[in-house]
Amino acid sequence: MKKILIICPFPQDVAAGQRLKYEQYIDIWEENGYSVKVSSFMNIKMWNILYSKGNYVKKIYYTICGYSKRLYDLLIVRNYDIIYIFLWVTPLGTSFFERAFRILAKYIIYDIEDNILLKQKSVNNRIVDLLRGAGKILFLIKKSDYVITSSPFLNEYCFSINEAGSCKYISSSVDTSKFVPLNAYTNNKNKITIGWTGTFSSKKHLDSLRDVFIELNKRCNFRLYVIGNFDFVFPEIDLEVVQWDKETEVRDMQFIDIGIYPLIDDEWVKGKSGLKAIQYMAFGLPTVASNVGNTPNVITNLENGWLVDSDEEWVLALEKLINNPILRKKLGLSARNTVIQKYSKDAISSEYLSVLDIPHSRAPQHNG
Repeated sequence: MKKILIICPFPQDVAAGQRLKYEQYIDIWEENGYSVKVSSFMNIKMWNILYSKGNYVKKIYYTICGYSKRLYDLLIVRNYDIIYIFLWVTPLGTSFFERAFRILAKYIIYDIEDNILLKQKSVNNRIVDLLRGAGKILFLIKKSDYVITSSPFLNEYCFSINEAGSCKYISSSVDTSKFVPLNAYTNNKNKITIGWTGTFSSKKHLDSLRDVFIELNKRCNFRLYVIGNFDFVFPEIDLEVVQWDKETEVRDMQFIDIGIYPLIDDEWVKGKSGLKAIQYMAFGLPTVASNVGNTPNVITNLENGWLVDSDEEWVLALEKLINNPILRKKLGLSARNTVIQKYSKDAISSEYLSVLDIPHSRAPQHNG
């Protein structure tokens, strides 16, 4: 039986980037003859306080525990046929651990999400670069035997520097047997619910729509529903904030009538997979999204969603969808069909298996 050791930042079943990428395929890998062990840098206790203020002593302690775990991983790495690294091995310092894994591992698959290389760099502060480990990501892209990317843009970049010449874009995906619609597409309730889901790290994108919501509130009766892991305050509009929870995730998403995916157009966004759009679309939600990054590859404007380029277009799109249940239904049903065909677990599973089988053929591959 072929053995895989997954090296990842976060505990299982909590971070969307992991849950909706490789994590949901582990059972399929095992069914296809792989033995899988997962080693996350953080434990659940660290995850629970990660974005909270204070708790510095606990955060330092759990970070030390994470590094201790990585030292143990180095002792067992030779026992595995494939080392599957998601995002990073360790969060801080030099690339010592990454280099050690490269020396000891038989075969490394590196799964990179978003344009994380850009996030790791601090233009004006070399000390910050060192603390964040700015060279770690670049080393993994260059030296891994295979790189899995989250967008065509990122795939082209990684292919240009990966020494093995082996990269593949595999989209984020969802389990459409769990993410199911529950939307009547009617205006028979008091208020239409506009929904957004995300973490503290993506809060700035939601903040970018504050002027849009203020203007929309003058024209329409709606509620903003925020699912996240942070506090969000917006007294000018009707707002409900719920903490993300795995047990209630599906129910919370089903409460939404219109999904929104705002993105600030910058280099970071070019590496994003369009995951939020895919999530909304799986639930049959008409989705309004910024026309940037990989999103235009996921959403075809006014066929399975609505792409916008300005605040004025945001207001127009949301106002029309709030007032037109027939249009919401048309876009929502088409969106659901798109996800089933292109971004469902069933549609994507073979993509991962083809990469896992490559160590036996060692054939360089570039799929954009």
